[in-house]
Amino acid sequence: MKPSRDIERLIEIMAALRTPGTGCAWDLEQDFASIAPYTIEEAYEVADAIARGDLVDLKDELGDLLLQVVFHARMAQEQGSFAFPDVVEAITTKLIRRHPHVFGDARDLSPAEVKALWGQIKAQEKADKARARAEAGQPEPPEARGVLAGVPTTLPALTRAWKLQAKASTVGFDWNDARLVLDKIREETAEIDEALASGDKAAIKEEIGDLLFVIANLARHVDADPEACLTAANAKFERRFAGIEAALEQYGRKPADASLDEMEALWQRVKRAERIAP
Repeated sequence: MKPSRDIERLIEIMAALRTPGTGCAWDLEQDFASIAPYTIEEAYEVADAIARGDLVDLKDELGDLLLQVVFHARMAQEQGSFAFPDVVEAITTKLIRRHPHVFGDARDLSPAEVKALWGQIKAQEKADKARARAEAGQPEPPEARGVLAGVPTTLPALTRAWKLQAKASTVGFDWNDARLVLDKIREETAEIDEALASGDKAAIKEEIGDLLFVIANLARHVDADPEACLTAANAKFERRFAGIEAALEQYGRKPADASLDEMEALWQRVKRAERIAP
């Protein structure tokens, strides 16, 4: 089969894979729920290629992510719900609607005015979606109502915490000083200490969750993405631990052969070397 640059060819290939009798057995047995984890995984792989600055990988990963869109659209088409062109129409309509300062009459807006207009447009979209559900006889889910509506449950937990807190802040449910959040972190660590002393595993887990939630809030108050902060911390840990392994390898040893005190001393040495590196 000859490769193509045409999106229509990709749509045709997906249709062929989903054709009973002649298609792919694995593709045919999939549904929205079974494909969703792959969609999430492909989005992460796109982000990973970007983080590594690997544009060769990025091209491939974007293709994999596009396949996920085509896959979901094909399954919806088979059910008579919508098809790929409807997806394209929906996003182009949304982009034009959300940018009246580019495509409409609302010109020369300041960044603050653009943000305010964006909020008004999204509120109208929410009302329109609720009306469309009602007209289709589809009940509005409980999670679609209220101040915290619209934050997907499938987001990474730290990101979701950040978004929930940001929504709550729009109605004034928020601290006005990052140092007050820091006080709350100290309070949560004290509660973890109490839970550890009690030996209550359920309480320990709950208090750790509370601490992570407040840490995400602190990140939001200083305009830092908690996921990005943790990603950077993970990378730092990997880099420093690799330094421990490299130092031990010089003597024909592995981390399993070293004591905790030895590894801690090497960790501090790697840490100091990072600080004085140009």
